[in-house]
Amino acid sequence: MTNHTASLVPTVYVVDDDASIRESLSSLIRSAGMAVEVFASPLEFLARDKLSDFACIVLDVRMPEMDGLALQERLAEHAREIPIIFITGHGDVPLAVRAMKAGAIDFLNKPFNDTDLLQAISVALSRVSASSQERMEVADLRARFETLTPREKQILFAVAQGKLNKCIAQDLDVTESTVKVHRHNVMAKMHIKSVAELALAIQRLKPQ
Repeated sequence: MTNHTASLVPTVYVVDDDASIRESLSSLIRSAGMAVEVFASPLEFLARDKLSDFACIVLDVRMPEMDGLALQERLAEHAREIPIIFITGHGDVPLAVRAMKAGAIDFLNKPFNDTDLLQAISVALSRVSASSQERMEVADLRARFETLTPREKQILFAVAQGKLNKCIAQDLDVTESTVKVHRHNVMAKMHIKSVAELALAIQRLKPQ
């Protein structure tokens, strides 16, 4: 876990139309040292303006107006990547399969063991932490990339393709010594030591 996420108390959003479930889950989650917010419906949850970056959702499947799977789809449509743990009072295997294929962390049948839920929440939050770590690393990499001059960027892509200094010099109509200087600057600015590492960095910078 990064220092960034470690400094935050994780938040668990509970979305369930059963008030007794909301109350019991709220007590359980708070006792585990996490913040919790409860919502009586998916629509109420969607009305919340901003979500925590370090959070997951414990989501009931069957609810009036909008069910849990519909909320999962709505969040995906808006690219809101937040891990979901489904809970249900109905042993519905097809629903579980559909939820898991759409990226759910787990699918627990009520009544479930408190430990099982807390473990699923831990898995969900670990995924958020790993995703946050990756985003920060890529952002740092992109910031370093943007310090390169246009010529240095040309050299970077050529080196990553495995081209020799002599070939790069011919392609750009510059001297080989000029290429060597630019290549040194590229590796220094990018904090990279090998061609393989440079190629990997370029892959990470590409939009997913």
